[in-house]
Formats: sequence, C-alpha cells, structure tokens
Amino acid sequence: MHSRPTTIGVLTPFLDGFYFTSVLRGIHQAAQQRGHRVLVVRGTPAYVQAPSLAGGQVDGWIVVLATDGIELLAQARVPLVTVSSCAPEAGCPTVMPDNREGVRSAVRHLIEHGHRRIAFVGCMDQDDIRARFDGYMETLVESGIPFDPGLVFDADNNWHSGGQRAAEALIARRGELTAAVVATDKNALGMMSALQAAGYRIPDDLAIIGFDDITDAQWSTPPLTTVRQRFDALGALAYELVLARRAGQVVPSGPVLAPTTFVRRRTCGCDPLLGLLHRKGAAPEDDLGAIERQMVELLLRLPLPPETPPTAVWPGVSAVIAGYTAALEGAAPPPAAEIDEACQQAVRLTPDVESLMGIARLLGRSGKRRRAPLDREAAESAEERAEEFQERLRLSLMLARVETERQFVDELGALTRSDHEVSLALLGGTEEDSRSLSWLDSTAAVWGCLALWEDPATRARLVIAGAYSRDGSPTPSLGAVCAREDFPPAERLPASTAGGPFMVTLLPIRTLRHDWGVLAIVGPSSIEVAGDEGTISIWGALLGAALERDALVQSLSEQHASLQEAYQRERALSAAVRELGCPLIPLMPGVLLVPLVGELDGDRARQMLERVVDGVSRHGARCVLLDITGVPSIDAQVAHALGQTQRAASLLGARVRLVGVRPELAMRLVALDIHLGDLSSHQSLASALEDLASTGVPSLRTRRNNAAEAPPRSSRNATSDTGRRGGWE
Repeated sequence: MHSRPTTIGVLTPFLDGFYFTSVLRGIHQAAQQRGHRVLVVRGTPAYVQAPSLAGGQVDGWIVVLATDGIELLAQARVPLVTVSSCAPEAGCPTVMPDNREGVRSAVRHLIEHGHRRIAFVGCMDQDDIRARFDGYMETLVESGIPFDPGLVFDADNNWHSGGQRAAEALIARRGELTAAVVATDKNALGMMSALQAAGYRIPDDLAIIGFDDITDAQWSTPPLTTVRQRFDALGALAYELVLARRAGQVVPSGPVLAPTTFVRRRTCGCDPLLGLLHRKGAAPEDDLGAIERQMVELLLRLPLPPETPPTAVWPGVSAVIAGYTAALEGAAPPPAAEIDEACQQAVRLTPDVESLMGIARLLGRSGKRRRAPLDREAAESAEERAEEFQERLRLSLMLARVETERQFVDELGALTRSDHEVSLALLGGTEEDSRSLSWLDSTAAVWGCLALWEDPATRARLVIAGAYSRDGSPTPSLGAVCAREDFPPAERLPASTAGGPFMVTLLPIRTLRHDWGVLAIVGPSSIEVAGDEGTISIWGALLGAALERDALVQSLSEQHASLQEAYQRERALSAAVRELGCPLIPLMPGVLLVPLVGELDGDRARQMLERVVDGVSRHGARCVLLDITGVPSIDAQVAHALGQTQRAASLLGARVRLVGVRPELAMRLVALDIHLGDLSSHQSLASALEDLASTGVPSLRTRRNNAAEAPPRSSRNATSDTGRRGGWE
C-alpha cells in the first residue's frame, strides 16, 4: 500500500509578488524540515468548492488573504488556518503581523520628529490595513493630537498605482500636512515617485513611513523608513498552527500575531547609520563580542536579542574581526577566501550598500580606540595595515554585492528566455504540443499533468489530457478519469515533493469563455516568480489561450466542413432548379406554357431565351405563355430579357404573352417607366386562355365550341368542370 506523506494545502489568489512568494517560501521551508509535502492551489475557497480540489489528499489547509467561501472549506473537517484575513465564520486561527503595534511605533517616531499633521494612506479593503489604521488613530489620541478625517487618504489597491493615485489627493492638500504613514511599502514607493515628480523633497517637505520592508524599500531615493514584517515567518507560523491543530492541540480561533520591527532609514528624517555608529561608539575596545554584535545589528537594522550570538546570524563576522585584529597587530591574516565568504554571507543578510559600507566604518572606529597605547611609528604602521584591510573588505563586499546582482540578472534573463520559449511553443505550436506539456522542457519544472473537466458545468471529474516527467517519476495515464478531490494522483507525484526541494502547484486554466481544467506543476520555487511577474501564472494564461485557439480552430474546421457539405447540396439543388427553372409545357397544339419561379437573373434570362426559342422550333408553337406569377419583382433588366424573348419568338412566327401580371407588378412597371413593347399581359392563366380562344387559336376555339354544345349539367358539376378547363385543359 502506497504511503502518502503528510500534505498541507495552501490556497492563494496569486503566485507572484514579494508577499505571496515569501509566505509560500516560509510554509515550504517548514514542511521540508518535517518531510511533508506542500500542495499550492491558485484560487480561493469559493473556487475549489466542496469537495475541494485535491481535498482527498490534504491533511490541513492554509488560506492566504482571500477567504470568500471559506465556510465550504471548513466543512471538510480538516485543520484550517488563514493568513492576513480573518474568517470568523470558519472558526479558525488567523496569522497576522502585529499591524497595530507596528504602525504605533511609526506614528510615535514621527511625533518625536515634531510632526503633528500626520496623514494615513491605505486601502481599507483588507483586515491588515484596517488594523494599521486603528493603530494610527490610537497613537494620535494617546499623544493628544486630534484625529482629522481629512488626513485619511484612500488607496484603491496595495500596489504602486494605488499610492500614485493617492498622491494626487495629498498634493491638493499641500501645506496642510507634514508627514504620512502609508499602509504598504508599494503604496509608499508609488506615492513618493508621484510626489517627487510634483517637486516634493522627501523628507524635507513630507516625511514618509511605509509598512512591510520589501527589498525595493532599501533602494528607493531616499531609502524608505518602514515597519518590517517577515512574510516567510507568517507562512512558517501558519504551518505550525495547522500541525498543532492536526495533532489535537487547542488553538483558539482569532488573530495570532507575528512581531514587527520599526526600521529607520532616511524618508522619516533620520540618518540611521550615523545614529547607530554614535550609539554604539562607546563599546569597550577589548570586547570583541560587543563589536560583532554591533556589526550584525548594523546589517539587520534592528537590535539582536541578547540570547542570540552574532555568529548565529552572521557566521563570518568572527573572520572579519579576526582579520582586522591581525591587521592591527601585524599578525598573519585569515585566508582571503574566508573574508570573501564572510562578505557573501553579509550580502545575503542585506543588499543595503549603506549598511555594508558601515561595517568597514565601524571597524575603523574600533581600531582607532585600540591603537591609542601604541607609539607613533607602530601606530602609523598599524593604521596603514588597518586601512588596507578596510579597503580589502570594502572591495570584497562590493564584489559580493555585484555578484548577487549578476546572479539575479542571469536568473531573470533565464526566466525571460524560458517564458519566451514557452510562449512560442504554446502560441505557435499544435494542439498536441500544448496538451503533451512538452513545452515544459524549456522550464525548470520536473513534472507536470494537465487535466480537463469532463463536464465544465459540474467540475466533478477531471480527464488526464497531458503528462510530463523530467526526472523519471511516473505520470498518470492519458484519458484516465479522477475525481476533483483526488487530483493530482498522490501516488504519481515525485518523491522530491515530500521533504524535498519541490512544491506541487495547481493552476486552474481559465479564459473568459471557458473553465478548461487544472495544470499541476512540480518544480523549484524559483520558477514561480520573476520580480512581481508570476512565471507559472504566465504559463497558465498562455496554455488557456492555446486551448481556446485550438477549440476555435476545431470549431472553424467543423463549420468549414459543414459549409462545404451545404455548398455541395446547394450546388446540386441549384443544378436541379436550373434544369427545372424554365420548364416547357406543351399546353395544347400550338401553345407552350413556361412557368417561371424566383428571381430572374442574367443566367436565367439567357436560359429562358434559349428554352423558348428551342421550344418554339421543336413544337411549332404559335403562342408562348410566360407565367411570371412566381417571380417576386420585375425591374428594367428583367423587362429587357422578356423583350428579347418576345423578339426572338416573333422571328420564328410565335407570340409571347405574359401571364400573372398582378396589379402591384403593373404599378411597378409604370413607376419604373418600363415598356414591354409588343408583349401582352394577363392577370391569370384563365384570362390568357380565354383571350387566345377569342383571337383565333384553332384548338382553343374548337374546345370552346364543344363545350357550348355539350348537354347541360347540374350547376355544381358545371362549375367544377369549368374550373378544371380554366386550369390546365
């Protein structure tokens, strides 16, 4: 019996962006430590429904942000935890950063700078943001500053664009406020760019503090003061709570707060590096542990807990201290490779150049205090060696920083090339290429499975339409059917997803017109993000477009075949109609009847002329009755064709009469000023025959005389017989 590993499902509306990928990373790292599997579904509880997609193999759910329909998920009776969005109806714990206290520290800091007119900017649609707003109001009241609703500015989203649009409202209130607390860093960065474009100097004209401490906050101009939250810590804490509930431990519903930290940079008006150097400048010269702690705190931009040794955070700090000490004392320095490795570790802790350069400055300040007892010559020599070491340290730090940037650019380039190749394969390939998942060859994915809904209306069962394996892991059989709660088949997933480096990601494939199915992808987390653009999300959109295109091509092909068949039937019918379109009926000796039905175009006019001439010649006809009762209209072209027929027949000694000239047709002829020449017209066939009988057609006169000499009949029979003669006899 196949043993399935413990599997935790994650529901998230997005797979891209700093927030979502960091939360997923924290969850996955916690799962790896225990040998568990993480199965990520892009969607909301309302989408996965009940029974939930993959629910048959999930031992607990973590729902990130979007909680609509979560009560359905709660019915599954498996442990449930939400992240950053409360769901009282589910009765589950919610992991959130300490939003309230984080903003309180930001507002207090601005008040310490002397600000009293402090604005709040944020999108109030989210629980996190509303908690931050509550902290803002509470701190103002506690500080004796009246709350002014006019200083609250709404952002319509949590991204750069929301901050840019909010900046327009702030600019309109220029001079009425001196500082702003912004609910997210992306709002703050977008707002800063718009304000600076409008001529604002930050922080001189407006001090700004954000919230989140995303990487871009360190690179803004000036660097953004913010409240740091660890998104990966949110994911890890949510994972711990799910496991605790699964183990039967009592975890109360409601918020579970993760700590936040206020990070000073320059947009609030501080010079944090100088402040830290001065604050820590009095460390004892022989206390190398204190110096190590200062350096680590400089990289982290926050105090290090007393119980945490500096080397637990930055192992290489001891090598840097040892190298600098050796330079001061003239001893043999540590190997250069050790210093380079220490610098690479420092860059992994922070990419902030100001903090990295501050390490060398901090060493220099320490060295000056330690050189005091030396004589002048020895002090100069020690100072020269120390400066050389500092320069070597700065160079190594910068090389490590540049290498990090180079690696990022290389990864981004690889992702761009991969996405380009995927787009070419999906949008330029065949239906077989799209469904076979062969396009995953150009990606970092190691396993994939495409399943389409058997019935999109019910979305109850999935049919395997494509499978891919790079690492030799088994794949589901094509055409196999599985229930939504059993997809993807757990026994077919690679072993590397249980405590290994890979996550399982389920991506619904949907377009505006169709919900096609689900794409399951197994691969490293790096394939999920390129900055704020989700790679897997792009694949899903392209695959949906390819399926839509293939369906459209198939539909067009079927329509083309149907039209071809209809065209062939129409041609056959048209040929039959043309064959019968101008029938010659020898009504009696010397008289031909030609009933016409439908429009008279040029082809039928020629056919009529040829058939009449041929009929007059073969039958020796003296009269041709053209019955146009079934012709919907007569125009000048039709009248011309009728005139030609009359002239051709007259050359052969026959006369053409029009039958079925209704009053509306006659009025039409008059209105168009159409003259039929020698053509005589009759409203009905009976009147035409009556006229022929009176004007000298022998056969008609004979029949008329015979009818007059016949014995009398009853009125009913006489009427019936007359009607018959007036028709075709």
